[in-house]
Amino acid sequence: MPDERKPNAAPKLSLRMIRVKHIIVALLLSVFFFFVFCFIALHGYIAWVLSNPTVAPLYSNPSLAKGLDYEDITFPALDGSRMMQGWYIPSKGSSKTIVFSHGYGANREEAWVPMYDLAHYAHSLNFNVVMFDYGFASKTNKDIATGGKKESQQLLGAIRYAKEHGAKEIVVWGFSMGAGTALQAGLVTKDVDAMILDSTFLLEPDTLYHNIKQNIDLPRQPSLEIMELLFPVLNGTGLNQIPYTKVKAEDYPFPTLFLHGTNDDKAPYPIAEELAANQSNPYSDSWIVKGSHHELLFREHPREYLRRVSAFLGNVQLAKAR
Repeated sequence: MPDERKPNAAPKLSLRMIRVKHIIVALLLSVFFFFVFCFIALHGYIAWVLSNPTVAPLYSNPSLAKGLDYEDITFPALDGSRMMQGWYIPSKGSSKTIVFSHGYGANREEAWVPMYDLAHYAHSLNFNVVMFDYGFASKTNKDIATGGKKESQQLLGAIRYAKEHGAKEIVVWGFSMGAGTALQAGLVTKDVDAMILDSTFLLEPDTLYHNIKQNIDLPRQPSLEIMELLFPVLNGTGLNQIPYTKVKAEDYPFPTLFLHGTNDDKAPYPIAEELAANQSNPYSDSWIVKGSHHELLFREHPREYLRRVSAFLGNVQLAKAR
């Protein structure tokens, strides 16, 4: 008898093979999209962490740390977006004020600098001192970190506070991202007479990727493109809203002292060299320290650090007298 099942065997086998192929393709696509999702989610987590740094609480004050009389102060950011909290350390009869601009992941104390020692030093030179917390360091009204977009308005508010309290000479002393923020503020204010910029960090694609790669070995592309897409979603600020190109090309009208270490693993020192090379003010200067690290120049070379700062501040006096 003929086997009537054989004519249908090939179609059934063919259908089974098609189903198996569809299942394999679906599994491969599922795995592919799962890894794409994880890759994008990792970048989202990095962007979120960068936008929300963990900042330690204040542990002291100028009186406890250095025996300096001070006032608790509040003032608005220049754009009125929020109120800022800080300290004002007056120097009797002085019309000179130094405004400290602390770095990312720190508050006004920034212990590793250490800020109290520098505030005491500034006060000994007859400067009033303003120390304040950026929004991302606030314990009462915490904000996100935006690489200087919001922070520059907050710094401009501190500068206005100093001016309204009698300052006729205002020096901004910035550290890391606080130095990069100072440069952004310097693009739009005429109330600054000088800047001291320690370990300048300017948020741009190169430095962003440099810092990501320090912790996770991700490919430059498409990581940067993904981060540039995620930042506006997570903190409302795109990299294109930070005027890093303009800052890197600006010849500032006031004297600027750039301090940087060659072993800076967060802000490569060629950025400071490039910024310093653009300055034509005769009292601008730079000190690139071989082997020094990010924001540790004062700790590593305290005497030379203060000698250079003191000489620079003396030159600011000469510049104002011209």
